[in-house]
Amino acid sequence: MILLIVTASFVSFIIVASFGDAKGGRVSDNIIPAHHDSVQSSTLTGHAIAPKLGNATAKAELGRAAWKLIHTTFARFPDKPTKDESEALRSFVHLFQRLYPCGECAEHFGKILEKYPPQVSSRSAAAAWGCYVHNIVNKRLHKDEFDCSKIGDFYDCGCAEDGAEGKGTSGSPSDKPEMSEEQKEKLASQGRKVDDDVISGKRPLKVEQEG
Repeated sequence: MILLIVTASFVSFIIVASFGDAKGGRVSDNIIPAHHDSVQSSTLTGHAIAPKLGNATAKAELGRAAWKLIHTTFARFPDKPTKDESEALRSFVHLFQRLYPCGECAEHFGKILEKYPPQVSSRSAAAAWGCYVHNIVNKRLHKDEFDCSKIGDFYDCGCAEDGAEGKGTSGSPSDKPEMSEEQKEKLASQGRKVDDDVISGKRPLKVEQEG
């Protein structure tokens, strides 16, 4: 009889507790609550997560898409970002490297980030840095270097600014029309040489090197 009473009491407690969860009385122990702690440095600079990518065609397509995303992101970054916005971009670059689907590519890019950390003080700094490290990768792959003075035109998405979200560049689609594939090919075929003035900081970035 005592065992029956104890069992009934326990079952009643479980039912009441579950009902409380459904009504928002408390959070279930099985649900991990969201947290908003800052991303730890070890998370940003850890090892590459993805395995090796052996398919050369997939690797090349992935690389083109990745660089387009990165350069367009830099082109849309604010001229005068807040500290939070700069840290967000810095974190994005490091996490992008760690999670990049080509493991060996990610490992190599991680070494580049160690030597040349992301420049996030402004749009021009980010764009010039992005072009600089892209050319490091191009050199490793025995590809032509890109003329960094043309990076803004080559990756201009033609995006209109609505003025209500973010603090990017102002303008309209007519001010920055999207480039045709023919125009992109023409730019890509022209003198691909690193713009030393951009990289040295004279106009306007000096790439930082650690160590």
